[in-house]
Amino acid sequence: MSSTASAALSPLYPNVKLVPRPNTERGGADHGWLKTFHTFSFASYWDPRYMSFGNLRVINEDRVEPSEGFGTHGHREMEIFSYVVSGELEHKDSMGNLEILKRGDIQLTSAGTGIRHSEYNRNAKSMVHFLQIWAEPHTRGLQPKYFTRHFTDEEKTDKLVTVVAPVGGEGVKDEREGSGPAPVQSNVTLKATILSPGKSVEHIFPSPASGETQRKGYVHVIQTSGYNTDAAKGNRVRVNGGLELSEGDGAFAWGAFGDKLEIENVGTTPAEVLVFDMD
Repeated sequence: MSSTASAALSPLYPNVKLVPRPNTERGGADHGWLKTFHTFSFASYWDPRYMSFGNLRVINEDRVEPSEGFGTHGHREMEIFSYVVSGELEHKDSMGNLEILKRGDIQLTSAGTGIRHSEYNRNAKSMVHFLQIWAEPHTRGLQPKYFTRHFTDEEKTDKLVTVVAPVGGEGVKDEREGSGPAPVQSNVTLKATILSPGKSVEHIFPSPASGETQRKGYVHVIQTSGYNTDAAKGNRVRVNGGLELSEGDGAFAWGAFGDKLEIENVGTTPAEVLVFDMD
């Protein structure tokens, strides 16, 4: 993308490069019991252009039908977290954890040397809609751990709230349950907002990693008004005064220290948006 085209997408902060990832270009499948979208290569969807972004490896937007789910399977050397949008998600793992996650819940599994788990919709009537996110750890051979956090809609309304952040960061507690962001063993931060029409939030790029001049960001608009494989519709936001995104759309971003991602709701209904920051 040329500098002129990039500036047109980000007129408020022309040094920030934005590359859209439209809803129609995501991978995915309808398996009957599971309707899924893949931002990055996953399962039968493979595109060498979209293997990962920094340490971010997976963003799957999943809808699981009643009384269906992902059976017991294993993971190792991966940080796996779920962001529940609606419905109920049962998590069960080899560490002895068993609980039902609902809207506003964040579940984070640090797989480390290896765990087995299942994610299931035990509700016989309602679908569960959640985002499954994977990040590559900065350290291998760690002891597996499990964490949960809860953030209300009120907390996220018209504010950009940090819900997952690297271990050792400000306000990050190494506790199974508690306040503040869930601790992740990776250089990835996840923020969330529910933006009212006409309102905006901003993310300021922190210092890049040693030897780098920029950090990476990714913006994702959640499909809160329903499953849609066609051109994105519904809630609409504008990034940095230029690029417009609707439900299911995303955008890759690169910015230097102090650059910003300003996200404004230019639609008529609240928009739920995720913002990732990474090396």
